[in-house]
Amino acid sequence: MKLQSFNNEWYKPGNPVKRLLWYFINFIFFNRYWFPFSSIKVVILKLFGAKVGRHVVIKPKVNIKYPWNVSLGNYVWIGEEVWLDSLGKITIGNNVCISQGVYLFTGNHNYKRNSFDLIVDNINIKDGVWIGAKSIVCPGVTCNESAILSVGSIATKDLESFSIYQGNPAKFIRKRIYENEN
Repeated sequence: MKLQSFNNEWYKPGNPVKRLLWYFINFIFFNRYWFPFSSIKVVILKLFGAKVGRHVVIKPKVNIKYPWNVSLGNYVWIGEEVWLDSLGKITIGNNVCISQGVYLFTGNHNYKRNSFDLIVDNINIKDGVWIGAKSIVCPGVTCNESAILSVGSIATKDLESFSIYQGNPAKFIRKRIYENEN
């Protein structure tokens, strides 16, 4: 690599003053254990341009890079120590559980180029998805309706609807079938 030739001037994540203000707000209210109040976090996210639905739970010690690139549906749970590395858009549907320690990252670097160019691609997590604890979702991945990414797994490709994935890289294990709830 020739890191001296790295140049990501094309990437414009937002107003520098807004980014600096968010850095401190994220540090004080989100990425700490002492502040557990989801309702206040939701208000703060909306003030910074995030789209946030109803009944969203955001646990302590969550790190969000740029909230203006985040969209959360209704009844979303975000567990402790989740990192939303939102260089690109992260869209999370309704009734989604993002378990503790999950890392959703939308940026990476191009290993095929000496200049180590930044690559940004969106993540789309559709309705009913469960991302297991300590799992990773890579840039450009779509987790389709009601898919499960098992604990400690890494999604490098799209997850099909009503399917369970496990491993590194995550592989299809079986279909997700709901038990009769009568």
